[in-house]
This record gives sequence, structure tokens and C-alpha cells, in this order.
Amino acid sequence: MSSKLMSEELFADKRTGFFIYLFVEAIMFTTLFATYLIYTPPQTGPHPGELFEWQTTLLASIFLISSSGTLLISEKGLNERKMKLIMTGVVITFLLGAGFMYFEIEEFRKFITEGHVVSTNNFLSAYYVLVGLHAVHVTFGLGWMIVLLVQGRLLPFNLFKEKHKIFNYYWHFVDAIWIVILLVVYIPYLF
Repeated sequence: MSSKLMSEELFADKRTGFFIYLFVEAIMFTTLFATYLIYTPPQTGPHPGELFEWQTTLLASIFLISSSGTLLISEKGLNERKMKLIMTGVVITFLLGAGFMYFEIEEFRKFITEGHVVSTNNFLSAYYVLVGLHAVHVTFGLGWMIVLLVQGRLLPFNLFKEKHKIFNYYWHFVDAIWIVILLVVYIPYLF
């Protein structure tokens, strides 16, 4: 059996395992969305409309959703075997993801300094767990991109390409979850 064929089979197994992981993550986020919907709006304490600011939400969304677009630059580099294009796409995606995290951290900081903490009411508990878990996923993705930048210099191209493709699935999943967060958590209370 050729090493290329073995590599393709191994990648297919990894991809299948990763899709199972993403499916489990989707179930977990679905549960958190349901919990958020049950407790929002709260009976006591601050209303989401009093807390959320459309400017912060819009800027954070532009940064994160754009990062899926810039990841396409990297994917094009994978198809053309152009390492410079791959690395450019990863770096730009990283910077946009880091920009998103800046806005998320600022939003959390603002709420907490105003006294709107996780124990204030069930709405804020559900909000912090849902949005906070998403932020943890973005942070993990940022770390993964740093690893990809190193692997791009050290690994043979075919092995690096497989690792990069799996990362792409993860990052697009994280962006898709943000779009659902926008639709469920923020937009109903911004206008």
C-alpha cells in the first residue's frame, strides 16, 4: 500500500473523528441556546436591551465573520501549494480573531464593572456560559493558528495540508456558532 494512500485513509479517519467532535459541540451549544432562551428576558435584574450595545456587537461580528473570508486566502494557498499565501491567510485570520476577542473581553469587562456578574440572575448566567464558551473556542482557535504557523515551516506539505483542513472546519464552525449567537442573543434586544 502506498504511503499517499495510507495518508489519505488516515486523514479520512481524522476528519470523521473531527466531524463527530463538531457534532457533539453542536449539541452542547444547542443545549446552551435552549437554556439562554428559557431564562431570557429575566424577571429581575438588567434586561438584555439595557446591556447590549449595537456598536460593540457589530464590530465584533465584522471581525469574526471576516476571519472566515480571510481563511479562504489560506485555503487557496493550500490548493495552489503556495506557502506564502497560506501563511498570509492564517496571520490575517489570527489578527481578525484577536480583534474579535478584544471586543468580547471589553463587553465582559464592562458588564462586570457595572455589577452585572454571572450570579446576578439566570439570564446573565446563561449569557456568560454561552458567549463565554464561544470565546473559549475562539481563543483555542487562535492558539491553533499559532501551531499551524509553526507546523507550516516544519512539516511536509501533505501532512500540513491535512492539519490545516481540519482547522478550517473548526474555524468555520466557530463562525457559524457566532452567527447563531447574533441571531438568538443579541439582535432581538438591540433594536
